[in-house]
Amino acid sequence: MRQNPARRTALLDAAIEVLAREGSRGLTLRAVDAEAGVPTGTASNYFANRAELLRQITDRTHERLTPDPDALAATMRAPAGRELVVTLLEQLLERMRADRSSHLAMLELRLEATRRPELRTDLTRSFATTLENNISWHLDSGLPGDRTTVLLLYLGMLGMIVDDLTVPDLLATHDHHALIESLVARTLPGGGGA
Repeated sequence: MRQNPARRTALLDAAIEVLAREGSRGLTLRAVDAEAGVPTGTASNYFANRAELLRQITDRTHERLTPDPDALAATMRAPAGRELVVTLLEQLLERMRADRSSHLAMLELRLEATRRPELRTDLTRSFATTLENNISWHLDSGLPGDRTTVLLLYLGMLGMIVDDLTVPDLLATHDHHALIESLVARTLPGGGGA
């Protein structure tokens, strides 16, 4: 397998675009080559097979969706209360909207995992690690709530993101900021009411 990291990243980014636009059935090594604008056969030099490509797409989407460390550090200068949690969740929604392809690719991977047990195992491990890291980060940052709070916030935001990606008109008449504020207020200890 080839080891040019920049070329591998470019191929993975192309694969994410193909997966987001064409779905799992449209994701072929030839389609990745075409999307990346490289000679036919290039992707096969970097990925042994489709399963390996899917595994690496999972890793690359996590890289693309990880917040910029400097921007996150600036956000975290605020007091560790409910308002900061609202801000962090709003930034999550903004990142999704800025990189819709990565989120759509992740949805496609989830669907593909229902048909490929090995991919389901990989995704479960990857998502479990990410979720555990997010829970630990939340608690270590001194943000309000416990493990269950973070899990509930994750589930609430996942639903909002899936709807925003797939049926954006469904929530178009609702104020996303108000929904996130209400989610936080109702989920965090002592945060009843809207």
